[in-house]
Amino acid sequence: MKDRKRSKRAVVLLSGGLDSATTLYIARRQGFECFCLIFDYGQRHKKEINSAKMIAASCGCKLRLIKISLPWKGSSLIDKGVSIPLGRLSGTKEAKQIPSTYVPGRNIIFLSFALSFAEVIGASAIFIGAHSQDYSGYPDCRPQFYRDFKKVISSGTKAGVEGRRIDIRTPLILKNKAQIINMGKKLRVPFQLSWSCYYGGLKPCGKCDSCHFREKGFQEAGLKDPLLA
Repeated sequence: MKDRKRSKRAVVLLSGGLDSATTLYIARRQGFECFCLIFDYGQRHKKEINSAKMIAASCGCKLRLIKISLPWKGSSLIDKGVSIPLGRLSGTKEAKQIPSTYVPGRNIIFLSFALSFAEVIGASAIFIGAHSQDYSGYPDCRPQFYRDFKKVISSGTKAGVEGRRIDIRTPLILKNKAQIINMGKKLRVPFQLSWSCYYGGLKPCGKCDSCHFREKGFQEAGLKDPLLA
């Protein structure tokens, strides 16, 4: 009975954005006891961390805040000396390039922490809100990356070699932003608690890539963004 209960545990990577919030609510709907991991990795502001904490609290989920250092930087999200791209348009050459907001190895790092945690608590799944139609072209948001990471789990963990599967679940991987927002609405995800903007502040900047993608998603979903109400 104890092993069966532990097998319904899941680690959820929670960033504070609407994608990870929706993913958390999907995991809960699937009957998992969710343990949220939130990362402070030196990002420009702490607002998304506070949002993640509130989202976890909204559904009574346990959370751990992990503080890590990436002193070599390499991304405009953690290096204020590098400009955040503004107003990139989908379909242009610039939009197809990997943007400066890409943090080298970030999802590999996050998944490694999640995998270690999952082994310790006996979780059978790790949920991450990545989706390949995010327009930004991040290589660690593509289906192939997650298929390959599952092989790492099978061959490189105690759980894997003993036949105890830890699955990487990406329920949004083939969804666009509007579809994710509509899924979240049905699940009653508190989008008013989420934060997508690359900058902090009282209101979203409305200019960065993340703001544009969020705005476009709500427009296509036919809904009003509660952060702009």
